Amino acid sequence: MTSAHIDTFARDRLPPLEDQPEFLFELPSLQFPAQLNCATELLDRHVAEGRGDRLCLQAEGMRWTYAELQAHANRIANVLVKDMGLVPGNRVLLRSANNPMLVACWFAVMKAGGIAVATMPLLRAKELTQMAVKGEVTHALCDARLAEELKRAQPSCPLLTQIRYFNGTPADGLEAAMATHPATFDNVDTASDDTCILAFTSGTTGEPKGTMHFHRDVMAICACWPPHILRPTPDDIFIGSPPLAFTFGLGGLVLFPMSVGASAVLLEKASPPDLLAAVQRYGATVLFTAPTSYRVLAQQADALRGSTLRKCVSAGEALPAATRALWKQATGIELIDGIGATEMLHIFISADEAHARPGATGKAIPGYVARVVDEAGEPVPANTVGKLAVKGPTGCRYLADVRQKQYVKNGWNLTGDAYLVDDEGYFHYQSRTDDMIISSGYNIASPEVEDALLLHPQVAECGVIGVADAERGQIVKAFVVLRPGAEPTEAMVTELQEFVKANVAPYKYPRAIEFRSTLPRTETGKLQRFRLRDKP
Repeated sequence: MTSAHIDTFARDRLPPLEDQPEFLFELPSLQFPAQLNCATELLDRHVAEGRGDRLCLQAEGMRWTYAELQAHANRIANVLVKDMGLVPGNRVLLRSANNPMLVACWFAVMKAGGIAVATMPLLRAKELTQMAVKGEVTHALCDARLAEELKRAQPSCPLLTQIRYFNGTPADGLEAAMATHPATFDNVDTASDDTCILAFTSGTTGEPKGTMHFHRDVMAICACWPPHILRPTPDDIFIGSPPLAFTFGLGGLVLFPMSVGASAVLLEKASPPDLLAAVQRYGATVLFTAPTSYRVLAQQADALRGSTLRKCVSAGEALPAATRALWKQATGIELIDGIGATEMLHIFISADEAHARPGATGKAIPGYVARVVDEAGEPVPANTVGKLAVKGPTGCRYLADVRQKQYVKNGWNLTGDAYLVDDEGYFHYQSRTDDMIISSGYNIASPEVEDALLLHPQVAECGVIGVADAERGQIVKAFVVLRPGAEPTEAMVTELQEFVKANVAPYKYPRAIEFRSTLPRTETGKLQRFRLRDKP
């Protein structure tokens, strides 16, 4: 296979082969050609085969067919190449809520042979800077409504020199540039192992890790979980809450529907009431959201029971058996649970409705193998808690990161989850094995919240952990030692919470704060987070 990347940044920073996982391509659908561009397969193929008039994307006041999405993506690809100087292999930061223009931008990057670096709308300048610097991002396409934080970040990102804003009205906006270019574009003939996505995930240190995924990886996840577990049809209408910057959202709301010629509804706001209203308005049939949302939505049983929904997918955090039962009672629909990881790109353990078991995530899906291992990497007996290890057609490739050796050992991806396997081979989630907090489907690193709190002038020390919560799975709880003279009042709690929201993505703020006089530390001064669960 011949790489199309002129900018070899990504290929030069792949982990050494000996540190990469073993990849499995045993399914017939995983036999990919040497040259592959996922935009050709997911978008252009439908137009070329006569399905261009089929509905592809819906949003408030918008309905795009496959042909219309292709035309938008082609014009943006022309802007990227001819106006912004993009060469294959350049990194393009994408910043927007879920809307059709973001999808068009994503496909434009694929078509031009670039590497998409999608970012969540809630991220602040500090977080955007970390990603742009680590990924040596050169270009950005940003929703005009989210311009402020990107403009704050840009002075700290010396390579980020080309930015266009869309969904605005200025004469120098992306749409104005698109109007000067044709709706045709010759896709770059990328190699199947050319990187096309740089997806960032928070590490336990708070320093983001960039996960590198190829064009073949995008197509691999479409060949494994959807046809074997979800079984969508071209007439399905997908809807959901995860941001497209989450690989869960990218798969569920773009890649999977388009892989079968179906359509998706994109919501900029996707709270449970928003979701319910949109399901009814658009006649959605396939829903992707987190357990937290399902619990809230289940309270609207009457509205749901008469809805068009036929498939409901839960991921992003562990699905409690009680939430599964509540949803089944409210709707008559059995939830499809699954666990995925940014490092793996999407779901690798799941079960369809007929094989779902309360409290179990499921079994390894076709194309993947999974097992539970001990500290030495050896399989443990049934019903024994250990570390989850996975192999398949996708796997962890961190961008120039020493943590690669922690995630991949002996060819296996170690996801950081503690699991057990029962006598029937079902995988049961137990906990995270690191300091990651998973709240309402968001990954939150304890040290990152601690760093934000420590910027406050009245905070002397702090420690952050996740504590169990019936609604969110976990919430962020901070233990704070105040400086002399500061009062541990409810007003101080509110002040600290608002301070954190202003400095990092608001979903990371501590919903509970407990004031302490001291924090548990080792003799060398290292914070012992596990002891924060003990009474002082």
